[in-house]
Amino acid sequence: MKDSIITAERKKKELINLLVCFIIANLVNLYAIITYHTHFSEMITSIFYIIIFTFLIYTFWTIIRIFFYSIKVLFKRENKIQE
Repeated sequence: MKDSIITAERKKKELINLLVCFIIANLVNLYAIITYHTHFSEMITSIFYIIIFTFLIYTFWTIIRIFFYSIKVLFKRENKIQE
């Protein structure tokens, strides 16, 4: 089996993606707090839900990226075959 190496640049990009997902989850929570007129202490008490939602968003984003990467690779192969 081939060993794979994850570069520091890739790790940094994935951490940034995770941070963006965390920010989006917090903004959704803030929107819900404002919409339903609840206390802002909900930002702290619902942190575990925010973390779970963050990983759900990150998973969904990863699936989308894999899908588009697969399509890109497929078209590259198709172009090589036609040449």
